[in-house]
Amino acid sequence: MAMTMTQKILAAHAGLENVVAGQYIEAKLDMVLGNDITAPVAIREFEKMGGRRVFHKEKIALVPDHFTPNKDIKSAEQCRFMREFAYAQEVENYFEIGEMGIEHALLPEKGLVVAGDVVIGADSHTCTYGALGAFSTGVGSTDMAAGMAVGRAWFRVPSAIKFNLQGQTSPWVSGKDIILHIIGSIGVDGALYKSMEFSGDGVGKLTMDDRFTISNMAIEAGAKNGIFPVDERTIDYMKEHSKREFHIYEADQDAIYDETYNIDLSEIRPTVAFPHLPDNTRTIDEVGDIEIDQVVIGSCTNGRIEDLRAAARVLKNNKVKKGVRTIIFPATQKIYLQAVEEGLISIFIRAGAAVSTPTCGPCLGGHMGVLAQGERCVATTNRNFVGRMGHAKSEIYLASPSVAAASAVAGRIFNPEKIGGSIDEV
Repeated sequence: MAMTMTQKILAAHAGLENVVAGQYIEAKLDMVLGNDITAPVAIREFEKMGGRRVFHKEKIALVPDHFTPNKDIKSAEQCRFMREFAYAQEVENYFEIGEMGIEHALLPEKGLVVAGDVVIGADSHTCTYGALGAFSTGVGSTDMAAGMAVGRAWFRVPSAIKFNLQGQTSPWVSGKDIILHIIGSIGVDGALYKSMEFSGDGVGKLTMDDRFTISNMAIEAGAKNGIFPVDERTIDYMKEHSKREFHIYEADQDAIYDETYNIDLSEIRPTVAFPHLPDNTRTIDEVGDIEIDQVVIGSCTNGRIEDLRAAARVLKNNKVKKGVRTIIFPATQKIYLQAVEEGLISIFIRAGAAVSTPTCGPCLGGHMGVLAQGERCVATTNRNFVGRMGHAKSEIYLASPSVAAASAVAGRIFNPEKIGGSIDEV
């Protein structure tokens, strides 16, 4: 029976030869993830169900990243509760201030996820790891608790949509523009509980950072997961970051897809999602004159080294416009250090931006970048819902790091092609 890439991974972890869309299965887990918002809830549920020891101390990852560095007493108490559990359970993959990062950038960097894995996380953007050829998906805290206890989870096997990527992107177009283009085309429920499976010769032209960004935002189209085929670039990344054995699964040639979209990457323009949904997209040529108050560059979507380099190309020899608060968050300590060593942080500071330790803070309106009433922000984050970054009457415009940086310089949503700098610089 023909299966998609996702279906093959789930079948293997369920101990079955075949699975079909809609089938309910129980699958073994390779990693269970939680953060400082969701893990405390899961820990309490773990204790309620009589859990004494986690199923595997190397297959749990706990990362306090949302309200850290602690913004108030309540967040400090949440982190303390999580920390004490991690130490008591001897959880090996507990990462805190000074060694941590935003969870979905940190786990691949630490080599904790590889191709063929099944990963659940009590955070919707756990789908990021599909960039490595893994099945990864967000779950609720109760499912996380059960996963920590028994190392298994139930799933309804998703059907799939194929996205056939062809050609190559033009300069200043990145993975963020590709996924915004796709979500703008199919809608925020266009892949509801389906697997978004990417294929085609265009995949080989995408960097790993592009793929992480695209997979990260699969949930914004309603998808259960997003997943890329494993190629030489993926293998090189895994060998550089991990010592774990990986397993490559390929979709059958006659696998069944609900729909197939053919996408010419060369036709995609820098793209912006207007308030208040990620599918409310316009190309940079259609945005009009939108003045802004703040720019945020970072998050689990666009805080990796290529994202920082893209921002630096624009900001080099330029200044942030007076009155535009520009905040840059490297996604992990390793990325932060690399940005320092490459001189990117100097470029940001000279341009007039503030640079912060890794945190999810501004993305969810938690801290370090909260918006006031009527303010507008261009952000490289993944959601622009009403009130997502602060006041319910503020506005968020999602964009790539290049567009965000150009907007910081111009004081309004702006095309990076018109700023001046070379795509080859930095």
